[in-house]
Amino acid sequence: MTAKELGEIIRNTRKKQGLTQPQLAMVCNTGVRFIVDLEAGKETCQIGKALNVIQTLGLRLDIHEIR
Repeated sequence: MTAKELGEIIRNTRKKQGLTQPQLAMVCNTGVRFIVDLEAGKETCQIGKALNVIQTLGLRLDIHEIR
């Protein structure tokens, strides 16, 4: 998965839940700029904050070893 693909999933989920970017930022205790950057697939977004957004939206991130 790429940062851009993750951003698309986050944006689509947020919209399905009827949340605006400012509302999601407030619930996640981040700035709106962070949500905008995360949804745009910015690769330098902080992982801890990104994981918090994922959890807040009720998403689950699974990691598997590629062999």
